[in-house]
Amino acid sequence: QIPLVESGGGLVQPGGSLRLSCAASESIFSLNPIGWYRQSAGKQRELVALFVSGGNNYYADAVKGRFTISSDNAGNTVYLQMTSLSPEDTAVYYCKEYCSGFGCRYDVWGKGTLVTVSS
Repeated sequence: QIPLVESGGGLVQPGGSLRLSCAASESIFSLNPIGWYRQSAGKQRELVALFVSGGNNYYADAVKGRFTISSDNAGNTVYLQMTSLSPEDTAVYYCKEYCSGFGCRYDVWGKGTLVTVSS
C-alpha cells in the first residue's frame, strides 16, 4: 500500500550520527528521483536531499557536508546518513518520490520518522 516507508529515527545527542532508511516497494530506479524531506514544529516541510541515479545528488545548504543520500545497488532502500547533528535538525523526516509538472507515480506522504537531537 505504502510505496515508501521511513524508519531509523530516534533520539541522538548533538554531534552524533544517525542513518535513516526508506524501504521502497519497487526499485527506485523505476521512479522519479527520491527525496528526503523534513518538517520541524511550526515550519514548512523542506527538501533536504534528492537522490538522482547516475547524477549528482542535491543537498540543501543547511545539510551540505553533513548528510549523505544513497541507495543500495538494487534500489530497494534509500538511505540518509546524517552526521554532526544539531538540535535544529530535529524534525519528522520523510522520503518521497519527486513530483513535477510531468507527474509522478506516488504522490503521497508517509508517516515519516522522527529524529530528535537533544542532550
